[in-house]
Order: sequence, then C-alpha cells, then structure tokens
Amino acid sequence: MSEESIAAVREAAEGLTRGISREYWLQCARENRFPQKLWDAMAETGLLGVSVPEEYGGSGGGLSELMVLNEITARAGIISLFFVLGSFARMPIIRHGTPEQIAKFVTPTATGEGKMCFGVTEPNAGTNTFRLQTTARRSDAGWLVNGSKVFITGAKDSTSMLLIARTSPLDPERPRAGLSLFILDSHTPGIEFQRLNIDVLGESQYLVFFKDAELPPDALIGEEGKGMKYLFDGLNTERLVLSSMAVGLGNRALDKAVEYAKERAPFGTPIGSYQGLQHPMARAKAHVEASRLVMQEAARTFDRGEDAGPLSNMAKLLTSEACDEAVDIALQAHGGYGFDQDYDVITLWPFARLMRVAPVNNEMILNYIGEHVLGLPRSY
Repeated sequence: MSEESIAAVREAAEGLTRGISREYWLQCARENRFPQKLWDAMAETGLLGVSVPEEYGGSGGGLSELMVLNEITARAGIISLFFVLGSFARMPIIRHGTPEQIAKFVTPTATGEGKMCFGVTEPNAGTNTFRLQTTARRSDAGWLVNGSKVFITGAKDSTSMLLIARTSPLDPERPRAGLSLFILDSHTPGIEFQRLNIDVLGESQYLVFFKDAELPPDALIGEEGKGMKYLFDGLNTERLVLSSMAVGLGNRALDKAVEYAKERAPFGTPIGSYQGLQHPMARAKAHVEASRLVMQEAARTFDRGEDAGPLSNMAKLLTSEACDEAVDIALQAHGGYGFDQDYDVITLWPFARLMRVAPVNNEMILNYIGEHVLGLPRSY
C-alpha cells in the first residue's frame, strides 16, 4: 500500500465512472444481462487487476487499493458483486496456491479473460461453514465432487470457481479439520446451475449442483484439510471489500438526499433546512464516515500481514448499519418520490438491506465480537 498507488486507483476509478453510467448498470440489471461494457472498461484500465501482484499479470496494490476502487464505483451507483466476490476469492490462491494455479486461474481474472466465483454457502448449512456437506473424494483421476452450493453470484458467467468441500468426515472436536479448498473450471462436466429468483442485485445468483464432478489432482489448494485456514484469508477480505461498497452506497444515498432537500420547498423554504430532516441526515453522514475510518484501519492491518479479524468484523457491522441508515433517510427525504424508481432511491435499498445479512449476518458478527474480542462465553 502506498499513497501513490491509492491515488492512481482513485484516478482510474473516477475515470471509469465518467465512462460507465448508473443508467447502463440499471439497464443491465433490469434485463438480467451481464455488464460486459463495465467489465471490458475495468480490464482496459487495469482495474480488474487491482490487488493481484504485478508478477502475476495484475496491477499490484493490496486490499486498501481494492477498497478505494469499490467505494468510488459504489458511490457512482455501479455495483459489481461478481467483481468484488471474485477479487477476494483470488486472495487464498495468491497466498497458498502454486505458481501454476495462479497463472491458470488468477492471471486471467486480472486481464478480463477469466471470471472467478466463490462457492462456499450451502442450502442446509447457511452461516455454519463447519456443517458443509459438499464432499470431495479422492479418485483415480483426482477428485470427485458431490453436493450443492447456493447464492453463488455469477456462477454461470464465471470461468473458474473457488470451492470449499469436505474431504474427511466431521470431527466434533476439530470442526475445521477435514475441509479443503479447491480451484476448478466452473463448467466442469457434472456441474449444473439453477438461477435463483433474485432480481434486486444486478447480477444473477445461482444454486450450483455437483454430481460426480471430476477434478484433476492439482485442483487442491495447499494441503488437504487446511481449507478453512486458507479460506479465512478470503473471508476477512470479503467483509472489507463489501464494507467499502456500503460506504460508497451510503454516500450516494446521502448525495441524492442532500440534492433533493436543497430544492424541494413545498412550504416555501427548502426541506433541508428543517431540523427534523437535517439532523438525521447529518447523523447518517457522521456514522458513514466513522465506519469508514474503522474499515480503513482494518485494511491497513490486513495489508501489513497482521490479524485483521476483529477490525474487519467491526467494519462490516458498522458500515452495513450506516449504509442502511443513509438509504433510509434518503427515502424519507424524498417522500413518495423515493418509491418512484425514476428517482433511483428505492433502487439502492435492496443492496443496503442485504449488507446486514450478507456475506454474514450482523448477529453472527456480534457473536464474533462478543467471543473473540470481549472474551465472553460462546453464545451459539
């Protein structure tokens, strides 16, 4: 991380938002169409390669640069969960994969030739990763995978998938053991996709089925049974890159609220002068900016190679709540017009509300803080 690299990413991201409009993103979302123009522009400017080391074909930088990119694009109303999820899915491969795995699966995502999705959540396990039932069993040819994953963003549009699967039975005394991490071609025979009826995020979500999907021996990342350890390199990143989107989206909502409140004057003076509206808007702004500071410190901690778990979880909690608060007051400021999609305020709400649920719900975040930060007894 350096001020120069962050400034370069900021300049490129702001240029991107001048060329790719919110209207284009909304049109793609409404038509259930992949935003290829956005993807191509990010590839051309090198933004797809942010956080990928230059020796692997990327643009360099770390988590701090990636978060700047996500915050700026989100403030412009351009949200790509597919890019965000693929970005942090690369982290465990860069840190624990072989040079061959990195060249085959990570480098193409930096150039735009490849797209990576993240296969973790399962229908019956939810947030309890230790209950995963998808299995990977050794075979003569490598591995056979059976099971299912759910809420996998852009799975059918992806070229590769980071997958966690059980390679040995669950040991209640050592729940993390027996889970292994794999990187594979998303369209391997035996993998099927079922699109979920979710149309509020701009990109399709899928239920993914594995039926004797055969993987080569070198699909395994690192050592067998250490998948959870490797996965946490991605999960802390996941919380932070989505936090940066929450900050950007919260500020977008406040930008729209302020603009409207300065002009709307049904009683002769702008409604922005009313303390009943001005104070909640000011409070929301303070909360967004305070949550940003925690998020930035978490990113710096991660980029230094230190334990970023506590701050990453706190950042996710605070940014998601601040974003939701900002969108709520923007809706209130617009009154009935806030629910008219042409004003593009209600369209912000689904993602803002999602942030309190995904990538992990805020109740589980509080459990983490209570147990691992405060040292309280485990609550679940």
